[in-house]
Amino acid sequence: MFGNIYSGKKVLVTGHTGFKGTWLTAWLLKMGAHVAGFSDCIPTNPSVFEETGMAARIEHHFGDVRDLPAVMAVIDSFKPDFIFHLAAQPIVSVSYSDPVDTITTNVVGTANVLEALRILNPECVAVMITSDKCYENVEWLWGYKETDHLGGRDIYSGSKGAAEVIIHSYYYSFFRKPDCKVRIATGRAGNVIGGGDWAKDRIVVDCMRNWSEGRQVEIRSPSATRPWQHVLEPLSGYLTLGAALYANPKLTGESFNFGPRSEQNRSVLELLSDLSKHWHFKQPEEAYSVTGNIPFHEAGLLKLNCDKALFELRWEANLGYNDCVRLVSDWYYKYYKESADMYSLTMGQIDEYETLAGQRGLVWTK
Repeated sequence: MFGNIYSGKKVLVTGHTGFKGTWLTAWLLKMGAHVAGFSDCIPTNPSVFEETGMAARIEHHFGDVRDLPAVMAVIDSFKPDFIFHLAAQPIVSVSYSDPVDTITTNVVGTANVLEALRILNPECVAVMITSDKCYENVEWLWGYKETDHLGGRDIYSGSKGAAEVIIHSYYYSFFRKPDCKVRIATGRAGNVIGGGDWAKDRIVVDCMRNWSEGRQVEIRSPSATRPWQHVLEPLSGYLTLGAALYANPKLTGESFNFGPRSEQNRSVLELLSDLSKHWHFKQPEEAYSVTGNIPFHEAGLLKLNCDKALFELRWEANLGYNDCVRLVSDWYYKYYKESADMYSLTMGQIDEYETLAGQRGLVWTK
């Protein structure tokens, strides 16, 4: 995978105890990387990090990304070849209840990683992960490009737009200098679904919890449409970007969108109906009930234009909608109903994802 670039390399993942961070860590281990992680806590209970026994498989560090000396210490001691910065406050609803924590984590935390890289100047590639929410949503029907205006009308979105501005300014102020050994780029992707996500305010998480206990799920916005994508989709983009940046210094300072195929757009009702089939419900009505039909304003859906990633990185999404639904359902079903070995299951799903990508001739599989 990815030109075998990660095999034997040291890779630091911030936010490694989170949903995306754990899946990324697992994939890096599968490719033979030596992984260190830096996170402030185990964010959920249950936790995919704990269910996969990840702490015993890597160099595991607890620390707050807002603590610059702590960030510098882990980078200086581990001396990574790659850094994937995922540490963040990722929940939109939490940004309303605690805006300052969201801002300091997402903006100051990002600045601390950049500042540590500026001071230490290690020879490494840093992929900084933000979000599709970094774009100012002006209700376009077409996808946002990397050059479109950044912004945000809520605190979470604003924090992601601000993080992008900070990364941009650090690049032009420090990382363009001839003596700089750091190569840096940003990856932007939207919400994902996948096995092991137990974060609050997630419809798929609510389904899996309720169904495991034999209870229906109440749906308030059945017609709301989202570009559902499996967690491995953007991760394949981040890993492609890291490998490309390692091989080509001309990509430093660039930003890239990573999003699903357009056919992934489905309503909440469609998604839940399809998920329920894998849980052996005879009728969809056994799995959920509609308690309201709140009109969904299309401005809530941010579409990304991923042409730049296709053109410059030769990256494209892998899974079709049905494969995505099947992988998500199977992971949770085997966790709740079969008490499976979740590390082996997670690694098996990564292997299946790689196999499907290879069959489809995706460039990053080579």
